[in-house]
Amino acid sequence: MDTATACIECVDDNLIRARLYHIAKDPIPCRTLVYTLPGHEKCTLHETDDFIAQSLEGWGYAVLREPVQVQAYRRNWDVEGGATYAAPQPADPWYTACNVYGMVRGSTHPQELIVVISHKDSQSWMVNTAGAYDNGIGTVANLEIARVLQGYRPKRTLWFVFCNEEHAPWTSAVTAQRVKDEGYALVAALNVDSLGGRSAEDQKAGIKTNATRYVTDEGERIADLMARLNEELGIGLRQTKHRGEFPNDDDGSFIKAGMPAAVAMVGSFPYAEPNYHLASDIAENVDIENARMATQLALATLLHLDENGPL
Repeated sequence: MDTATACIECVDDNLIRARLYHIAKDPIPCRTLVYTLPGHEKCTLHETDDFIAQSLEGWGYAVLREPVQVQAYRRNWDVEGGATYAAPQPADPWYTACNVYGMVRGSTHPQELIVVISHKDSQSWMVNTAGAYDNGIGTVANLEIARVLQGYRPKRTLWFVFCNEEHAPWTSAVTAQRVKDEGYALVAALNVDSLGGRSAEDQKAGIKTNATRYVTDEGERIADLMARLNEELGIGLRQTKHRGEFPNDDDGSFIKAGMPAAVAMVGSFPYAEPNYHLASDIAENVDIENARMATQLALATLLHLDENGPL
């Protein structure tokens, strides 16, 4: 049995489910800087940071917390349901958010870097909204990849990064700058966001989906690799690829910083999940099996890139 097959079989849907419920229901109902549970000293986002950091430390990773100043978005009250938001104003409060890193140095190509990144925060413009699909599930998928790879000796340096995208500015831009400042050659950045979210029609049909969105030719090569690995390893996703018009989301932070090998893994594109950015985006509505399969694909992609280097 090869390494990829052995590793993806270790991805545990029960652990994915348990961690999702932990950070999107109980004991942490949401992940924002603007909501603190009664009787608690820390906001729910900082409590999530503690949970992530303690998990990574327990698996043997070097952990870094990187503070970044951000603001909460404003809710756009002109749109029913809360799905859209408005930019913060200069006089709005500023908060300290953190990027949390789990890092392991490469054994043979330490200056080549693979990043798996997920935004861990929920919607800052809606109070106490779980944000399970967006992006609690991407957060726990990233953690599950890190768990499976504990003790793995990579050829290239690996960063598991947990950033913030539902506050402004997006803190992944600080991560991209860190990559440049520390002189790494980025092999790939995989943005794991909203896994398993798909249309009501696909849900009814029982179709498990994953979409890879890219902007650059380098990103398309990663998307093609994912399609091939999905078939070769028999993961069973309906895997599609989509070229975006411009860099966006956390993968876009790397592209804007001059590192084109970055893609986003999402359940569907354009976003078809009916609970996207709504109060109904709760843990009970996330398809854990679909998320497990997409996590397996992200893990297999990381292992291929670590073994073989840039595409």
